[in-house]
Amino acid sequence: MSKHLELHYAERIGWLRAAVLGANDGIVSTASLIVGVAAAAAARSEVMVAGIAGLVAGAMSMAAGEFVSVSSQADTEKADLTREKKELEDDPEFELQELADIYINRGLSQDLALQVAQELMVHDALGAHARDELGLTEVHAARPIQAALASAVTFAAGAALPLLITAFSPEKSIILLVSAGSLVSLAALGGLAARVGGADIRTGAGRVTLWGALALAATALVGHLFGTTVS
Repeated sequence: MSKHLELHYAERIGWLRAAVLGANDGIVSTASLIVGVAAAAAARSEVMVAGIAGLVAGAMSMAAGEFVSVSSQADTEKADLTREKKELEDDPEFELQELADIYINRGLSQDLALQVAQELMVHDALGAHARDELGLTEVHAARPIQAALASAVTFAAGAALPLLITAFSPEKSIILLVSAGSLVSLAALGGLAARVGGADIRTGAGRVTLWGALALAATALVGHLFGTTVS
């Protein structure tokens, strides 16, 4: 029997979602924080301190949030599998017919559906019910640690970009250069994520850039108003 080596976009969902979310948040939140503080007429050192604090806090928050969220999903999946296992032990005949009914609803004849269900029950009853009744597969299985690490690392990587721009930009040009660099990076990130996920590149780049621009504009306005008020 030949081994199936074809790769599908769905196999990337687990890490891709967390990675894109982390990098996007890293760029948007840190760049917005930097722009907001800079708009309040703060010195470069103050802007850098705020940005670094935002990087550390954001990375830890992303990791914790992803871990808790995906752990809850994993707990739910485990509970469903435990209940399904008990049902298979208590009433295997009902579970066999339930599986056959699923295949009938998908278009198989009654006899063929029953035959397929019987063979799958012999091979891996719990696996068959997990996949076809509960919709749980290895590809989409919740992986809390993987999601947490991907979010934290990519958030820090994304946040490092506006920080580097801030460190090497003329102080009077921090807002302009951080905003421009961040929006270009967001567009590239959105396009890359869309490409990896098999979606339209322009749509992916456009929606990320739009929301990033709105965030930067909002924090710049707040920083400007705050700086004007206290000066």
